Amino acid sequence: MNISVVIPLYNEEESLPELVDWINKVMYDHNLTYEIILVDDGSKDKSWEEIEKLAEMYGSVRAIKFKRNYGKSAALHNGFDAAQGDVVITMDADLQDSPDEIPGLYNMIKEDGYDMVSGWKKKRYDPISKTIPSKFFNWTARVTTKIKLHDFNCGLKAYKKDLVKSIEVYGEMHRYIPVLAKQAGFEKIGEKVVQHRARKYGVTKFGLERFINGFLDLMSIIFITRFGKKPMHLFGTLGILMFFIGFVAVVWLGAHKLYCVFNDMSARLVTDTPYFYIALVAMVIGTQLFLTGFLGELVSRSASDRNVYLIDKKI
Repeated sequence: MNISVVIPLYNEEESLPELVDWINKVMYDHNLTYEIILVDDGSKDKSWEEIEKLAEMYGSVRAIKFKRNYGKSAALHNGFDAAQGDVVITMDADLQDSPDEIPGLYNMIKEDGYDMVSGWKKKRYDPISKTIPSKFFNWTARVTTKIKLHDFNCGLKAYKKDLVKSIEVYGEMHRYIPVLAKQAGFEKIGEKVVQHRARKYGVTKFGLERFINGFLDLMSIIFITRFGKKPMHLFGTLGILMFFIGFVAVVWLGAHKLYCVFNDMSARLVTDTPYFYIALVAMVIGTQLFLTGFLGELVSRSASDRNVYLIDKKI
């Protein structure tokens, strides 16, 4: 099978018939074998009824229905698990992503050898309250992760099958699949300018809180990818640094006090100066950070996946 199209959805009953019909037409015109995996993320409208009708009309349609709303990452994770195509395409169900882009994305994976291709909605039809925070968010993600993509959050992406079977998408990490891919060793990540269409039906399911959650997820994924198997490298280093600063400050205060005593100079009690307590707090924090790293190492070494590594080839 050439392509698996994975589409997470939530309350998109109006757009589904048009979207599926459009995808089928594109695939037929380009002579591609395919499947469409619709993942209903606990919709409250009649989305599932529409999916059942589409499954009867088109033999290419497969579907998964969640009992409740778990989020886009959970939908993608289950869609990736079910996908059987050589190339996996993800897109949103609101018709803002054009199925006409699928053949181009497919060719970039199969012919140009990319592990992953992310869409870039260079011209957007969103309000400024959404585009400005999105630009800032993407700039921060580029600088932090060193992955040169303009639109991390674009739902229209293409992946090698091996890639989606090698990563775990959870929480709200769907924004950072490129980071997960790079961490897993899939470093040939490309970008393609894609058409962005104005929403035709319904309303957006995302609010401004997604940008706050996005930055928190970015911090989480950077920590996990860099220090998940070696937490002592982070907490131990910070702990030693804090303890050293506090220790040096205490030594300096003590030496200054002795100097004043031996030279018959008046000096305040060491415990009367705020610097003593600042130094003491720094030493305590340093000790706590070091112990945190030590406990993190114990947890990491006890984890069931501590020696799970992706193997590309064997002879």
